[in-house]
Order: sequence, then structure tokens, then C-alpha cells
Amino acid sequence: MNILFIHQNFPGQFKFLAPELVREGHRVLAMAWKKAEPFRWQGVEVFPYTSTRGSAPNVHPWVSDFETKVIRGEACFRAALQLKTEGFTPDVIVAHHGWGESLFLKDVWPTAKLGIYCEFFYKREGGDVGFDPEFPATDAGEGCRLRLKNLNNFLHFEQADAGIAPTHWQASTFPEPFRNRITVIHDGIDTEFVAPNARATLTLKAAKGGEIVLSRASEIITFVNRNLEPYRGYHIFMRALPRLLAQRPQARVLIVGGNDVSYGARPPQGNTWRAIFADEVRPQISDDDWARVHFLGHVPYAQFITLLQLSSVHVYLTYPFVLSWSLLESMSAGCAIVASDTQPLHEAIEDDRTGVLVNFFDPQGLANSICTLLDDAPRRGRLGAAARSFAQQHYDLQRVCLPRQLEWVHGLAGVA
Repeated sequence: MNILFIHQNFPGQFKFLAPELVREGHRVLAMAWKKAEPFRWQGVEVFPYTSTRGSAPNVHPWVSDFETKVIRGEACFRAALQLKTEGFTPDVIVAHHGWGESLFLKDVWPTAKLGIYCEFFYKREGGDVGFDPEFPATDAGEGCRLRLKNLNNFLHFEQADAGIAPTHWQASTFPEPFRNRITVIHDGIDTEFVAPNARATLTLKAAKGGEIVLSRASEIITFVNRNLEPYRGYHIFMRALPRLLAQRPQARVLIVGGNDVSYGARPPQGNTWRAIFADEVRPQISDDDWARVHFLGHVPYAQFITLLQLSSVHVYLTYPFVLSWSLLESMSAGCAIVASDTQPLHEAIEDDRTGVLVNFFDPQGLANSICTLLDDAPRRGRLGAAARSFAQQHYDLQRVCLPRQLEWVHGLAGVA
């Protein structure tokens, strides 16, 4: 079988599925944005696509997002035409369609079966938009813009044979009748690798020179974002720090995340969300206490797992939006988790069973919940063990997710 993956940053969510299909004996190709030249990755033949044009400077702001998707869709379309002239015809196309690349692939290969990765459908209510009153929409036409932002989704619905979504809540954001064609299967967590480790250690540089060696005996609070921004509750977490640091004089706070923006609006020009909210709370925190807050930026994956293995309490906050892999990885590592009581978490975190749920907008309540959990080692152990068991049962890569993903691809191709 010939299988083609489309992802602007391949492998992305397909990093386990694509190589496994190679191991099954299929020919697997992928197309990725702005790669310099074709290359091979774990048996997958990866081909680049790019565009020689950018967005028009005066395009209407409500359609600028769709124009970008059409530009990428055309670039992928023309690269696909080249693959076709070279003799490649896919039986199945699996695409993360969110950036528009797969818009025109059925025009190249009309008989190929198309499966799309359904990450999120934009909604005026009940999702990320309008959730946080601190950051209201500045344009009364925001709902109009969102309707047009979903054009890419709607144009894929009429072409796609099936969809796959990582969580039930994310699938639920999509409208009928396409919702009935979406199968919920998570990308998968390698629970053998992401596992508790009582011997884990980490060495950090101290603010005043020297080194600090952290172990499971240390009191460590962890907070992880791809980028530190409001969508993932960074502002709420920072506002919890003054009380948290005052009440836990031995605790160290390890914050992972970059200074860019992954979701939502950018901060005022010349600033970062990290700096804005750090500056907001800094006057309330003594120098000695601030020295116990460690901004680690982006860290290598192995070091990230070590952080989770060391964590006394892991904090995860999010708007009603895409659920982060990091939450499920923290569960797999056996962390005691304090998380926001927002919809995406409800299928993974049950209050006082697999974690503790708190009001997203209550930084003082967040600090109190963390402190209460730090004072109760048996409860932390119980929650962490239950979280790991839940992750193994529902999100384990080899036993649960990957077999179901393979079954989904085979079903898409009509192969029993």
C-alpha cells in the first residue's frame, strides 16, 4: 500500500504512526513545509513543498488566514503534481489539514482515500474565544472572522473520507454531519519511557553561582508550556507564586517554556508574556524567594521527562482548547497533578482521583491546592499512581493507541 502523510512540520502527531506503517511493509511518503530537499526519516521518504509568494499586504483581515492556507495548499498541490509525474499514487492520504496543505490533493489523486487529523474547530462560544475576560476580543467582528477561519475545515469535510481526533472533547467541537466520521484515538504516550524514577536527579545553576542538585527528596513544583502564554494559564500560575513561595520556603519552582506565542494574541510589541507577568508579581516576592524560581526555557525531551519524574506537584492549566501531550506525559510519569477545571481535562483528570481540579481564574485557590497537596505525601502518592494507571490504560502507545491508529488507516484503505 502507498501512504502519504501531510504535515507542515512532519512528523508532528504522526511520529509513531508513520514509521510503524513502514515496518508493516508499506511505502510511506510525507510532505513537509520548507524542507531544503528530499530526505529519509525512519524509512519515510520526506519531500518538501514551499511557496514563492506570501500573503497580499492589503487583504481583508477576516480572510487573511484563509489566504495563507490557500497559498500553502497550492504549494502542496504543485509538489504533489510532481510526485504524480514521477509515478507515485497514494492509496491513502493522512493529513493534518489545519494549515491548508491538503485542500487540493483530491484534485491530484481523486481516488485516494483522505483521512484528516481533526485537532480543533473554532467556535464563538464554548471554546477558547471569549473564555478569559482579561483578554476580550477587540473587534466586534471576531465571530465573523472565526466563521471564515473555519472555511478550511468545511472545504475538507466534503473531501475527507474520515477523521481522527486525539480526545473526545476536541472531536466534539466539530459539527455534524462530519462529527460522525471522526474516530477518537490519541497520538499515544510511550508509558515505558515516561515512567516514575525514584533515582532521578537534575543539576541546576544557582542564581548566585554554584550548582543545585535536585532529587525526589526535594520539594519541586513544575509548570510546562510550549510557550509561556495566557492560553495555557501562565498568568494565573505566576499570580499564585507570591503565596506559594511564602508558604513553601523550601520549594523550588521549575518553569519550562519559550518566549514566543503558540496560541492566541501576541503581547504588546517589544515584550513577552513571560516578562509581563513576571514583572507583575516580582514586587510581591523577596529576592531570596525569587531565586527559587527557575525559568528553564525549552529543554531537551529527556530532561523534560526528568523534570516530571522529580516533580512533587505538577501544574497544568489551559483554556478550553487542544489538550497538551505534557499533561498525559505527567500522568504517565506518576505526577501528582493540580489542573484547571476546564473541559478538555475532564476525560483525563477526575478530581481527587487522578488529580486535583481548580478554578482556572483563582490563583489563590491554585496556590492553596498546591500547598495542601505538598503537605500530604500519601495523597500525592495515591493521585500519582492513579494518574499513571489511567495513562497506561487509555493512552499507552504500544498497547492502546498505535494498534487503533493502524486499524483506522487500514479501514480507510478498505483493508481488513
